[in-house]
Amino acid sequence: MMNLFSDIRAVVIASLDAMVAEGVLPEGLDFANVAVEPPRDAAHGDMATNAAMVLAKPAQMKPRDIADALAAKLMADDRVALAEVAGPGFLNLRLETGVWAGVVQAALENGAAFGRSDLGAGRKVNVEYVSANPTGPLHVGHTRGAVFGDALASLLDYAGYDVTREYYINDGGAQVDVLARSVYLRYVEAHDLSVDWPEGSYPGDYLIEVGEALKAKVGDAYLDKGEEHWLEEVRDFATDAMMDLIRADLKSLGVEMDKFYSEKSLYGTGLIEAAIADLKAKGLIYRGTLEPPKGKVPEDWEPREQMLFRSTAHGDDVDRPIQKSDGAWTYFAPDIAYHYDKVQRGFDELIDVFGADHGGYVKRMKAAVSALSDGRVPLDIKLTQLVRLFKNGEPFKMSKRAGTFVTLRDVVDLVGADVTRFVMLTRKQDAPLDFDFAKVLEQSKDNPVFYVQYAHARVCSVLRKAQAEGWDVSDATLARVDLSGNAHEAELKLATKLAEWPRLVEIAARTNEPHRIAFYLYELAGELHALWNRGNDVPELRFLQDNQDASLPKIALARATAIVISAGLGILGVAPAEEMR
Repeated sequence: MMNLFSDIRAVVIASLDAMVAEGVLPEGLDFANVAVEPPRDAAHGDMATNAAMVLAKPAQMKPRDIADALAAKLMADDRVALAEVAGPGFLNLRLETGVWAGVVQAALENGAAFGRSDLGAGRKVNVEYVSANPTGPLHVGHTRGAVFGDALASLLDYAGYDVTREYYINDGGAQVDVLARSVYLRYVEAHDLSVDWPEGSYPGDYLIEVGEALKAKVGDAYLDKGEEHWLEEVRDFATDAMMDLIRADLKSLGVEMDKFYSEKSLYGTGLIEAAIADLKAKGLIYRGTLEPPKGKVPEDWEPREQMLFRSTAHGDDVDRPIQKSDGAWTYFAPDIAYHYDKVQRGFDELIDVFGADHGGYVKRMKAAVSALSDGRVPLDIKLTQLVRLFKNGEPFKMSKRAGTFVTLRDVVDLVGADVTRFVMLTRKQDAPLDFDFAKVLEQSKDNPVFYVQYAHARVCSVLRKAQAEGWDVSDATLARVDLSGNAHEAELKLATKLAEWPRLVEIAARTNEPHRIAFYLYELAGELHALWNRGNDVPELRFLQDNQDASLPKIALARATAIVISAGLGILGVAPAEEMR
């Protein structure tokens, strides 16, 4: 697959190898940190390489001397029009204009596969996201984690990884007992009886239907009975109902999981014990007493001997308790077992997407996976920050069927799944996000969703008009068109931006940062709109000319842009617009 930056980097490395063979550079240099990337200022050229700067110290040479020699080598390549040394040893490259025509052709020939990468080489990666407690509908905070995790999974798939999307059902803790008791109260209400809601229960309206469904199933069998007669059955019934609700919420957002993994399945199956035994065999489990918490020590704190995981041996700040003094497992124990199971399932990499309130969990979880996999399986934990809702700049409140929060479904019903997903990816996931319901529906450049969709719709409009003229504007035909006439600065800027796509995909996949795709699409759309607007003043830049031969090279450039926009939106889980309404 064409990646122009990788191709030019290969030329740079080959030139450096030749310089070593000729004795210009010493042997044994490591070229791993030699990069070829877009220059910070487009006026400096099409690409820049840091080769001279990173090799100067190990080579014990002046950067400029290396850059001068490297520039001479690079000028021998047919694609390099100019290799220019700047400052202390930066090397800026300008490429022949014909190179950009090759980029457009590659996009047209490869279609949706243009930019796909074999970076992942089929490595198995597990992306766990959402994993909300099954106690109610998903709220707006879960929405961000769902969108981020889903886009990340799609990005990794696009970059050649074998991806599993997974949801961890937290159905093993006390919160599911609270859910069961809350459903029981709705069940009692369904029999037209009054109830008192204790503090800490779930009084949201969403449980009314569940209580009625329970009544339909069991009649009055649980009325006036102690919870020892119904708690377990109602807990299972309520959890299943909530997971049905959560699956429906996720589907409304376009999110479908490959696997739902129940925390409850870890208990009584020997999995927790097996995970702890694995750590014990590695000398990482011991009985000991932890130091008191840092800062103000709680009045009821007293030293207790517990079973501890020596997580400090794998980068944690303190060792962690996994079993309480009464023999019950801590919350950390099933999480260790769950990740032990992931390692046992043969994943090469693990990614967990957590809410911002899980920051204290990062080091201990990384330590656990490092220990369980003997350092073989990396775990990347991504924390998603809060979403603040606004309308016309004012904090926005809705009628909350959930009782205490704005639901995912409320947001999707108001603005649609595509807008929700794109907007959630317009900030890095660890930065707070302001979601203004008025702004995300604006038809302006300030609204990135509209701006990108409008660019795609404009190209579709051009194609429809060309087809109405009876012209063949299939990708196969456009790929064979002579593009040498697309030499105006605005056309070359658009083609140059297209060339960045395969590189951008790999960078985003390496860093697990799908928001980079959204940023890139906004910039690419900007170049398309700029070229369109230049056509208002310079008629020969318009995508539709007086005749087919003059039009096809322009249409080819526009269509290549639409291919990349469509592929990028596909990664984000957004359908490209064919027309704007």
